[in-house]
Amino acid sequence: MGFLEHLEELRWTLVKCAIVLAVAATAVGYFLKEFNAVLLWPLRHVQAERAGLTLELSTRSVMESFGIIIQLCGWGGLALAAPFMLYFIGQFVAPALNEKERRLILPSGFSAFVLFILGSAFGFLLLVPSTLRVSLEINDLLGFSTTWTPDSYYSLLTWLVLGVGLAFEFPLLIVIAIYFGLLRVETLRKFRRHSVVAIFIIAAIVTPTPDPFTQTMFAVPLYVLFELAVLVGARVQARRDARLAAEDIA
Repeated sequence: MGFLEHLEELRWTLVKCAIVLAVAATAVGYFLKEFNAVLLWPLRHVQAERAGLTLELSTRSVMESFGIIIQLCGWGGLALAAPFMLYFIGQFVAPALNEKERRLILPSGFSAFVLFILGSAFGFLLLVPSTLRVSLEINDLLGFSTTWTPDSYYSLLTWLVLGVGLAFEFPLLIVIAIYFGLLRVETLRKFRRHSVVAIFIIAAIVTPTPDPFTQTMFAVPLYVLFELAVLVGARVQARRDARLAAEDIA
């Protein structure tokens, strides 16, 4: 396939990605009320825990609601379209890969997708409600009334869902580094304590509240993923060492 044919394939890949994104964003807009109800679940869940507490999001300007609608359709459409867009991109890239590269990229891509979904769900179901609870407790302590804006709520939601989803990718990066010989399992075990400190630093950066409970809630699964990465990495390293030894003999 020549250069112009590759450009044509790339153009059609981008066109298909744009179409599926537009369709997904339109679908979110059509079911905007139901989609928004799902996103408001953490807020309603925390509200249900406190009898007599009313939590409503209040806009501060005439046009704020329109901006929120655009954000919801954009981010929601991207979330729904992402698997299809990745599939189209994979179709474009796959012919250029050899068998060895495909054996690496396909499971890595699937693992990255699963880890991101797990991280996003963890952030949405646990960390967002925990952050809202801490904010309410601080307001009660200082005697402040609670009035949140849609922008502040959805910004928190986006930060935690995306941030935790991306943070859950780090064990995959560890395994890939071991696969390419950039990192040794022995090094990870030697600096395990340093890894724990690094995990808590990541938790402190991602979680917006300074309370240790929310940070620990986030750090614990990260540490579990780290240990799983060490176990999987040990098997990957053993296979790599055996393959290199066989190549040296040959």
